Amino acid sequence: MSQVTEFNEYRAKMNEKILAQDNKVLKRFFSLDNQAYQDGALPEKTKELLGLIASMVLRCDDCIRYHLGTCYELGVTRDEVFEVFAIANLVGGSICIPHTRRAVEYWEALEREA
Repeated sequence: MSQVTEFNEYRAKMNEKILAQDNKVLKRFFSLDNQAYQDGALPEKTKELLGLIASMVLRCDDCIRYHLGTCYELGVTRDEVFEVFAIANLVGGSICIPHTRRAVEYWEALEREA
């Protein structure tokens, strides 16, 4: 099973379990997260790139993978994503380098699956 498929299947399975508990706060949080990335004054693509930078600075590999996948679906180019990596490392410092390595590995997996 590919890295991308494994991540997406696990995420979907666990989100289903979380939402099945019918917890109002969690459901509202998931909904708010979804709504925040919709087109508005900023287009969805820009918001996803911002989410990717924030995820890299916060060092959340699952979030990085999620945003990379969405960015890929939205047509973000390899050059664009590497500029995002540069900004994230500039803002977050050298602690972001290991996450950048894993992000590049995941981006390459996305490219292979296309």
